[in-house]
Amino acid sequence: MSAISVRGGTATADAKPGEEPGSASKRRARIKRPKLPLRARFRRDWPLLAMAVPALLLVIAFNYLPMFGTVTAFEYYDYILGFWQSTWIGLQNFQELFADPNFWHAFENTLVLSFVQLVLYFPLPIVLALLLNSVLSSRIRSFIQAIVYLPHFFSWVLVIVLFQQMLGGAGLLNHLLLTHGMNPWDIMTDPGTFKYLVTAQADWKEAGWGIIVFLAAIASIDPALYEAAAADGANRWRRTWHITLPGMRGVIVLLLVLRLGNALNVGFEQFLIQRNAVGSGASEVLDTYSYYYGVAANNFGLGAAAGLFKGVVSLLLLFAANKAAHFFGEDGLYRGTR
Repeated sequence: MSAISVRGGTATADAKPGEEPGSASKRRARIKRPKLPLRARFRRDWPLLAMAVPALLLVIAFNYLPMFGTVTAFEYYDYILGFWQSTWIGLQNFQELFADPNFWHAFENTLVLSFVQLVLYFPLPIVLALLLNSVLSSRIRSFIQAIVYLPHFFSWVLVIVLFQQMLGGAGLLNHLLLTHGMNPWDIMTDPGTFKYLVTAQADWKEAGWGIIVFLAAIASIDPALYEAAAADGANRWRRTWHITLPGMRGVIVLLLVLRLGNALNVGFEQFLIQRNAVGSGASEVLDTYSYYYGVAANNFGLGAAAGLFKGVVSLLLLFAANKAAHFFGEDGLYRGTR
């Protein structure tokens, strides 16, 4: 039986002779504490459970109950007859979906736009968080945060109108080009640059809001690490590279996994508003395909089949990204039991 010693006011178990020093802590970690009965845990935690009930009801109402509507993907759905009396057609909607070249074009567009947004959007909140963290004045930092948060609360209609005033045919950019004798360039109607345009719109609207989690991750880093590094002569860049970024790594990987799992949701309203300007060839994604070829065409089963396909692919991407995070030694979204 190992001896118990007190070091620094904490009781620790000494390792047995011939045993590695860390083995005692591992043995203690394997000791399971007695589990409280369910009634005792309920009496202890009921205020927290009561606080969680409204959020749980919202999740059930808007996330789980609508899942019953996926049955329409296997029916020739008639909204007058309802779920139970509509004609069951099995996989016919999926056969029609996979035989439609417009669907595969929308799927390809979705993947391309998702990749562009992953490369050009995901790193931006990290960079902004690092830059804000380097501002020493708390008042200036708070002012900058308020400015970059503000576009998150704008609707997509307002965002696109602002971009139209800047980059449209009669916008500020073309006015400057014409003033200097150059040919105008209407970026808002150019299909070739559309994927970069929508990414720029998403950057401006959401990047500031996305820094909140990264700033919280930076705030959780022990300040003593920075003090020790500064005492050793590390400059600001080395402290950022060797302390700040490693301290943010877990959060970065977690949000990257969530981003990959949500990769096919590139937006609906943003693309719907700009569809007529650039044409369906550049702006058609899975969400707009489900709307135009499903809901608008009164073919609800086809739209539901497209939505179900997108959900299954997103789930597979989430699992794959999480497995990749485990491979590189991170927890990811969840850690599987062994």
